[in-house]
Amino acid sequence: MTAIAIVAICAWALVSIVDSAKDRSKKKLNSKENEAYKAEIAELKERVSVLEKIVTDERYDLKKQFADLENDRVA
Repeated sequence: MTAIAIVAICAWALVSIVDSAKDRSKKKLNSKENEAYKAEIAELKERVSVLEKIVTDERYDLKKQFADLENDRVA
């Protein structure tokens, strides 16, 4: 459940950045600013992709289940 929230937040942030970049592009960005935004968006897309891979990995869920069992045993 937490993993889904993380991916949702990252996706929301990415959409917000893209939307704000579109608004700024209407103001005639210079080429340096434009390249900086493109690089930042590409980096964020890669980070979201990595998070999606982690969250959908079966081992991630299995490790979480083991941690939950360990916490239940200790408590």
